[in-house]
Amino acid sequence: MPTRTAAQLRSERGTAYDAYLAECPARKLLDRISDKWVSLAINALADGPQRYSDLQRRLASVSQKMLTQTLRNLESDGLVTRTVQPTVPVRVDYELTPLGRSLLPVMQAIKNWAEEHMDEVEAARARHSDTGTRSEPRLPDGRGQESSSDQKKSKTGDR
Repeated sequence: MPTRTAAQLRSERGTAYDAYLAECPARKLLDRISDKWVSLAINALADGPQRYSDLQRRLASVSQKMLTQTLRNLESDGLVTRTVQPTVPVRVDYELTPLGRSLLPVMQAIKNWAEEHMDEVEAARARHSDTGTRSEPRLPDGRGQESSSDQKKSKTGDR
């Protein structure tokens, strides 16, 4: 009997991951890969193996503890390999696995989007902080939404 993957077994049972469910493992993975240091580390490793010190330099302002934790998590998820080179001094390289490389297009797209749209986001933030309030939701015809008390008044004719 041929060996089946976990995905094949789930398919046969009619079960699938649903990241909207709190207990779903896919949700925990989404939480992990949505971390800014994970995204930046994966993008930094796109060019091939890198030493820890090179990654730390490239990821400006990342603490040693955070980078170590990020790389360990990526390694435990099978996205990065850690290779100790038997040299003096010892050299440790980090590299994306094929699974990690499969995540690269998504991470690069998010990074590129952030860089391309930063001016628009900053303008929106400035508008928000200038008014000190959130913009009111709009109806499709451009009118602002009525508050629940306004809706009650209009239904009872108390306007």
